[in-house]
Amino acid sequence: MAQTVAFIGLGNMGGPMAGNLVKAGYKVNAFDLAEAAKKHAVELGCSISATPAEAVQGADVIVTMLPSGPIVESVMIDKDALLDKIAKGTLVIDCSTVGPENSRRVAAEAVKRGIRFVDAPVSGGTAGAAAGTLAFMCGGPAEDFAAAKVVLEKMGSNIFHAGDYGAGSVAKICNNMLLAIHMIGTAEALQLGINNGLDPKVLSGIMLKSSGANWSLEKYNPVPGVQENVPSSKNYAGGFMVKLMQKDLGLALTAARLSNSTILFGALASNLYGVHAKSKEGTVDLDFSSILKLYEQH
Repeated sequence: MAQTVAFIGLGNMGGPMAGNLVKAGYKVNAFDLAEAAKKHAVELGCSISATPAEAVQGADVIVTMLPSGPIVESVMIDKDALLDKIAKGTLVIDCSTVGPENSRRVAAEAVKRGIRFVDAPVSGGTAGAAAGTLAFMCGGPAEDFAAAKVVLEKMGSNIFHAGDYGAGSVAKICNNMLLAIHMIGTAEALQLGINNGLDPKVLSGIMLKSSGANWSLEKYNPVPGVQENVPSSKNYAGGFMVKLMQKDLGLALTAARLSNSTILFGALASNLYGVHAKSKEGTVDLDFSSILKLYEQH
């Protein structure tokens, strides 16, 4: 196996992912702009580099986990231009959630330089990142996917090859749009029950054994106190922030426009998260399950 991994982006997801690579025996040279993220990565066994360019020196594999497509392009092609600092044959795995056009541009530039590239966005939340049970949706040539899978299996339990460059990003956009939709539906149904006198824990148990069962209800209940160790029971902290869900829904709207697709519920979800984000100062930094607050207020 590759011995050295450069890991760029150590946020709520990236930090635990890098830590799992350390546990698997990799030497991880990591970089992030945030001091708290770097400190946590050191606690997980990573070595911290002063710059992204320093992190990638001598790395066999480079993993990026960044907030947006423009940032990925800036780091890989434009401002930091890491592709110009990476040896031919190096494998780059981008786990960021970005538009397929971002993935395809980075892939094209990588191929020009003889660098292998796979887009591999993730699903499973912060709990999955910590437990190493994430799902990865990958785009790229079959041989590069096979090489990436060896690394990704140390961070996840379900590794999918969706197709060529950008296919992983398309799959992730579709998944997160559906996630937003069923989280909103779950919050709406639970609040309806609460408003009519039901215990949300009892109602959740009923729906989990009925036709309303879904991932948000089972793994990520939006009502505080129903489940332990989920963001709703931690004041909606430490999860997948509202502003990131807004970004992902924006990617879905763009993909729909470019492909002439109809996404009525996706558009409604985007609007509702927009209303929620503006409802109170600081809401954008809460976990996306805090959409329940929108229903508590109305």
